[in-house]
This record gives sequence, C-alpha cells and structure tokens, in this order.
Amino acid sequence: MPSKSRSSRKSGKGEAEHASPNGVELSNRSKGSDLGNGQSEDAPHIPVMLEECLDLLNIRPGRTYLDATAGAGGHLLRIAGDAGKGSTIFGVDRDRYAIERLQKLVPGNVRLIHSNYSQFRQNLSEQGVTTIDGGILADLGVSSMQLDEAERGFSFLRNGPLDMRMDQSKGQTAEDLLNTASEHELADIIFRYGEERFSRQIARSIVYHRPIKTTGELSDLVGNTLRKFQKQKSWKDSAGPSKHPATRTFQAIRMAVNEELQCLEKFLEDALAMLAPGARLVVITFHSLEDRMVKQFLRTASASCVCPPRQPVCTCNKTSQLLIITRKPLVADEKEVLANVRSRSAKLRAAEKLV
Repeated sequence: MPSKSRSSRKSGKGEAEHASPNGVELSNRSKGSDLGNGQSEDAPHIPVMLEECLDLLNIRPGRTYLDATAGAGGHLLRIAGDAGKGSTIFGVDRDRYAIERLQKLVPGNVRLIHSNYSQFRQNLSEQGVTTIDGGILADLGVSSMQLDEAERGFSFLRNGPLDMRMDQSKGQTAEDLLNTASEHELADIIFRYGEERFSRQIARSIVYHRPIKTTGELSDLVGNTLRKFQKQKSWKDSAGPSKHPATRTFQAIRMAVNEELQCLEKFLEDALAMLAPGARLVVITFHSLEDRMVKQFLRTASASCVCPPRQPVCTCNKTSQLLIITRKPLVADEKEVLANVRSRSAKLRAAEKLV
C-alpha cells in the first residue's frame, strides 16, 4: 500500500476545471515558446506523478509489469530499474517514433512493442504471456513529444498539417475527418469529446470554410467563430493557457481520430482479465471523460453486488474483482505542478486485483 503521505493528497477541484487539458497545450517542454515557469525546449521529459505511480504499483522483483503508454520512457525506465533484472517489463506505445527513441535507452529486461495499448492483450499473448503478476500502468492522452512537434498536428499554437494520429502508420487524419464528415457528425464529435457548448456553430463554420489543411487554419477558424458568440476577452488576455478558444475543439478532433475512449474501454477490460491476484492497475487521466470512465470501471469491478437497491435478496452472484486503493484520485502537489505544468490536470487512480 502507498504511504499515508501519498494517499492523503486532496483530489482535484472539480470536473469543469479538470476537463480542459489534455487538449490544452500543457507540454512539459515548450519548443519555441515559454510556458511561464522557466521551462524551455531543452528541459528533460518529466514523467507525471512518478513517485506516486511507483508507490501504487508496489513493485516487486521477479514480476511482470506493463507500461501501456511508454511514451518518452520516464515511468517505464524507473519501473524496469526498481523491478530488477529478474523481472520482465513490457513497454507499449502506438507511436512508432517513441518506440524507436526508447530502443536506445531501455535495459535488457524491457521488451518494446509498437501497438495500440488497447491491443496489448493480443500482443502479449503472441509472446506467450497470458497473466501479469506485477502491475499495469497507463498514462493517457497526448504526449509532450507529440505536442512539441508541429508536424504531428496536435498543437493549436504551432502551425502544421492536420494529422493528430498517435500512430501515423494507419487510420484517417484530422484533415480527412474535418473535410469529409457532415456538419451534424462534426457537431456531435466536438460536443461529445470536447464538451464544447458552441459545437454546432463551430461545425457549421468548418463546413463553410472547407477544405481546411493546417492546424493554424483550424485554430483561427474556431477562435473567430467563438468570438462571435462569446462575450469575453481575447484568450491572450486571460489568466492561463486553458482559455485558448481552440482547446476543446482540438481535444475533440484528436480523441475522435484516435478513438481514445473506445481504446480506453477495451484496455480496462483486458487489464482486469490479465491481472493476477495481488497485481495492481494504475491509470493517469487528464480530462473528465477519461477519468469518469476509469472511476466507473473501478467502482463496478469492485462492487460485490449489482442487484437493484430495493431488492431484498442478492441474486446476481457477483464477487468483487478489484480493491480500490485510491478512494479519491491523487493529484500532483504544488511543487510538481511548478516543475511540470502538464501535471496540473492529472488524476491518478489505482486498484488491486482480488480474484
């Protein structure tokens, strides 16, 4: 179990505040710009809530662990080091370039896999692994590296092609989606995944101005559209990067392109199936849609009965599969937020497999 100093951290300030970033430009490295906290493009990658993740994973030598979203390797390398040579650590990432970078960094007990994290069960099965007896970690959302590279198309502050694919080897791009989807489909995507109340107006403007080719075009279009309907100061005059008008739209398009909620749902189900009793599941989310899904999944898997509340006798025969370790999500402390602005909206939840 994690120490009391870890588990007693206060939870976040609420859904509305938590909803903005990972669509927000909250990279811990700011290429060509200043985040206002002294960070520069030369700053090293800072894994979010690293020590809390290690505490919750309860790392033990000789076990098997999975970092389902390896990224720059901050969490993965520490897990590998703490678990020792007798352990097997799998690092999965859907970004081929992330895997290529990690090949030069990982020790011999790490096996890297280029794949969508929602397919990890099949990937590990192909290598003869059907059970994970140590733990699984997932750090969700867009990575700092992806935000920093304008050509990836995730950034509304850096002009580039409208790609937004986490795996550039497959799937439709954001440009494809924006220029082919109907106005109704676009409005539904922007409202559902971005929780943007002006989704219909933005969708109408996108369709009217098609074709849209670059992130700069989309960012300007969304900003100009919202200024017609919002009585507020320019985002540049407001307090913080989360006020950029394109934040929610970029988040929504990115989530649709990468099918992020669908992938998360499958990942959680497969993680529950593959964990051995005593193994841990640790998940970091960055906006309310993801956090809500993880929270509900853990709550359902930990319930011992799902019969209607007024039913006098239990007939569901359900048993608890998980023990929730974090009754409330852990959040980064002030010191970490100052060192790594991306951690500002992170919420960390964990559970242990029972049966």
